[in-house]
Amino acid sequence: MELFKNLFFNTDRLTANSTVKISYTGKFFQDTSTNVFIRYGFGNDWDNLIEKEMVKTELGYQVEVDLIDKETFNFCIKNEKDEWDNNDGNNYVFKIEHPETSLLVIDQNKSVHRLRKSYILTKKLKLAIYKILIYFPKLITGNYKKKLKDN
Repeated sequence: MELFKNLFFNTDRLTANSTVKISYTGKFFQDTSTNVFIRYGFGNDWDNLIEKEMVKTELGYQVEVDLIDKETFNFCIKNEKDEWDNNDGNNYVFKIEHPETSLLVIDQNKSVHRLRKSYILTKKLKLAIYKILIYFPKLITGNYKKKLKDN
């Protein structure tokens, strides 16, 4: 997904407690800088400030970042000459999404397990097939009216 010109993530949304790969093909890639670094932090105060060197590939400079449970992911990029690409002084700031708690299951040992969306979809599909098998024949035969309770 392209977020800004020359800046790509390997995912369509940033989720807390996940890893994201960032590809950068901006001015430092185009001017053949030898060393490019990403400096990033989280939240309004840039908590957990980290600087990592990016790896040069044919797709641009790339780095993997572990996202933590904060509201925003903020970063800027610099080269070995201490020149900065910081989105014209605004830095690159992205909202971090938090996973749905409805997909979390807590077992007896108080361990949290995340249900895959495919599991949820499979359950819904099985329920739909069951309803079709039960109610479709009743619709065809005209025997679909509910029985009235005797008062």
